Amino acid sequence: MTTVPLPTDGTRWRCTLCGNLTRFDVTRSSKVVEYVHLDLAGESSVEEREVVSETIESVRCRWCNAVDQIELVDRPGADS
Repeated sequence: MTTVPLPTDGTRWRCTLCGNLTRFDVTRSSKVVEYVHLDLAGESSVEEREVVSETIESVRCRWCNAVDQIELVDRPGADS
């Protein structure tokens, strides 16, 4: 499995097949620690959530359905 790099403040994703810059389906694996509060009736709510680790497993283009054909490109106006 190849991990897909996350976009940064100066980069964004682009599909290498169709040029899409805006619509992607992202599959992630996350490890989180949550503080869960249960009220007296037993209803739960998450009051705090810390992401310990996160990996993007795959990215699929919503326009052409290409899987893992994503590259990082510069954002317009970003200082390189």
